[in-house]
Amino acid sequence: MIKILFICHGNICRSPMAEFVFKDMVKKRRLEESFCIASAATSGEEIYCGVGNPVYPPARRMLEKHGISCDGKQAVRLQKEDYEKYDMLVCMDSANVRNTLRITGADPLGKISKLGDFSGRGDVADPWYTDDFDKAYEDIYAGCSGILKFLFSC
Repeated sequence: MIKILFICHGNICRSPMAEFVFKDMVKKRRLEESFCIASAATSGEEIYCGVGNPVYPPARRMLEKHGISCDGKQAVRLQKEDYEKYDMLVCMDSANVRNTLRITGADPLGKISKLGDFSGRGDVADPWYTDDFDKAYEDIYAGCSGILKFLFSC
């Protein structure tokens, strides 16, 4: 089983979008049994008293527009032990990579990458600030497709 953790700043926009886009791709290819897919934040800003906020409404609507549900998802924070738990830690941008390294301590096994590394598109801009959820979705979809190609050459 391949364990993938998508990571962004707050775990309410980009990383949950990537989590559920990738889950949808995997399901359509009947590969669910081959993957464990989740997402997390490098900050605790969207987690209060141990309870994470749900997916940000515009991100939720973008997923729904593409027939993808993210029901029940709540923000969670990346933990140091996640480095051992997951095979791939896929960050949305360079700042997320730096913060992930700060939390995990290092990347001796080369597990940490950016989603854009799989598509050649670079950082996935944060739609919380850009308000461009279409562009974020396009970049996330391209990166998730790239991960599948990387893993299965399909």
